[in-house]
Amino acid sequence: MKLPPLSSLRFFDAAARTGSFMKAAQELHVTHGAVSRQIRLLEEDLGIFLFERRNRAVFLTPAGQTLFQTTGQIFSQLAQTVEKLQHQQQDNVVSLSCEPTIAMRWLIPRLSDFYQRYPAITVHLITAGGAIDFAKTGVSIALRRNDFKWHHDIHSVELCPEWIGRVQRPAASQQNITGSVLLLPATRPDVWQTWRQLSGDITNWQRTVSYEHFYMCIQAALAGQGVTAASFLMVADDLLSGQSEAPAGFMTDNTAYYLLFPSVPEKESPAWIFSLWLREKINESLAALHICNHPPESDTIG
Repeated sequence: MKLPPLSSLRFFDAAARTGSFMKAAQELHVTHGAVSRQIRLLEEDLGIFLFERRNRAVFLTPAGQTLFQTTGQIFSQLAQTVEKLQHQQQDNVVSLSCEPTIAMRWLIPRLSDFYQRYPAITVHLITAGGAIDFAKTGVSIALRRNDFKWHHDIHSVELCPEWIGRVQRPAASQQNITGSVLLLPATRPDVWQTWRQLSGDITNWQRTVSYEHFYMCIQAALAGQGVTAASFLMVADDLLSGQSEAPAGFMTDNTAYYLLFPSVPEKESPAWIFSLWLREKINESLAALHICNHPPESDTIG
């Protein structure tokens, strides 16, 4: 048996549930005429009247009441199933707010490993820094350096200390301009002063060039346009591949990176799984940091 179109049954169900073609139209965001037309087509298709029209009011006929008992159950179950599927999809999503340069230069290259290991979980990445309003943003986790105070209700987990160092192209490919230009990020303009205090670097710069973000300073340094100070996480891959060097190594500046949560994540939840994976990757980078700070002595032949 051929069933009536699902759209006309949906219009009928809304009209039967609200007891009004007008209210059904408002609920479905259509005109009153559209509802009336769909009901008429359904009645013609079935060959029976579903509503009685009296003085601009509508009432279900016995046949209409019988049909509504079924459509009411079907559309209610359908709505519950759709809602369940949407919640399942949302439950498998981790929304991470991360500082832009850490996200671009450290996290994104490693996300392929996460998806290979946890294909059912999706990471939504939002680049931002500073204070985080979890209720307003809907973020699951925020990766931040503790250069500001967060609310006491926020659950925080320390990831690793901040390590900063002088970063430049390898000496063999340096241009003359490199030694005279200091590249500073506008988001953290005191980073070189911090490095100077930690390392005792007394380099004098002919000029300073400011970029909006760390990743711009790093890219300029890789292009041989100057020297910058940056977090180890931001340049770890470049150092290991030989695209850049940190001749004086990296030093801690008494700050650290933290994972911030709106509340303690439930065990085995996507946020919990992602935080464990993130810590694993951080530890791998810290092992590489040890190599960069203590390079093996080269063998000599003679």
